[in-house]
Amino acid sequence: MACYGGIEAGGSRFVCAIGSGPDDLQTVVEFPTRRPAETIADAVAFFDRQHGEGAQLLALGVGAFGPIELDPGRPDFGYITSTPKPGWQDVDLVGELARGTGLPLRIDTDVNAAARAERLWGAARGLEHFLYVTVGTGIGVGAYLGGRILHGAHHPEMGHVLLPIDPEEPEGFDGSCPYHGRCAEGLASGSALVARWGDRLDSLPEEHPAWRMEANYLGTFLAGLALVLQPQRILVGGGVMNAVLLDMVRDVLAARLGGYRRTLAARKEIDRFLVMPGLGPRAGLLGALAVARAMD
Repeated sequence: MACYGGIEAGGSRFVCAIGSGPDDLQTVVEFPTRRPAETIADAVAFFDRQHGEGAQLLALGVGAFGPIELDPGRPDFGYITSTPKPGWQDVDLVGELARGTGLPLRIDTDVNAAARAERLWGAARGLEHFLYVTVGTGIGVGAYLGGRILHGAHHPEMGHVLLPIDPEEPEGFDGSCPYHGRCAEGLASGSALVARWGDRLDSLPEEHPAWRMEANYLGTFLAGLALVLQPQRILVGGGVMNAVLLDMVRDVLAARLGGYRRTLAARKEIDRFLVMPGLGPRAGLLGALAVARAMD
């Protein structure tokens, strides 16, 4: 049966699959993100096995950590560029995968890919303007506005906008982002939480100040995005998010908006506006399949 290949190329793991959507994930494997040559070779070997077992792959879609050069007119198209991940700067991800698999290939950022999947099958079905936000090792945002994914001269890097510093920020903590220090990613990502407190948020007691501080940073960050981009909904997921934190972030978001956007003045509207992704932890992988499907 004809189907698509997908790779969720994350900073900590690669997930590869064949299929066509959430009801058709035929084979899924995952493995740690190691050195580029080893990791890419594992991905190529997976699709070689599927081909050998009779899979008819129409195209390969990749949703990758970045930054990535997405302009086909540039000589470094498909390269991972200024990533802080050791060993992965200036890696020709698209070229190596295309040569290795021999498949037509399309790539986008991991968050843009996940946004595509949520629009097709998840919590953004029927929407023309929404944001997909992931809060994990880093912070990324995919924007679907006016019925299309937002791109500029480069893909947006909203996770690197600067935030006002929480008054209870521990002295000496200057943020975990190696490029900007106290940007959203440097203050509110999973990496920032471990750097500041020495542990993951869900390992800390609910009375720990990390919870209030994290909610303050994320609520402030999302309020800025809501005012600038005016989405109909924001989907927020990733390894840091959970139901308790989501409710705290909604409180901060409502306070930061201050009733200025009247359609979000009531708390029940905030609850419908800021939600978890409908596809859960499979949003990234299904997003890679959605990227491949978009080649048709």
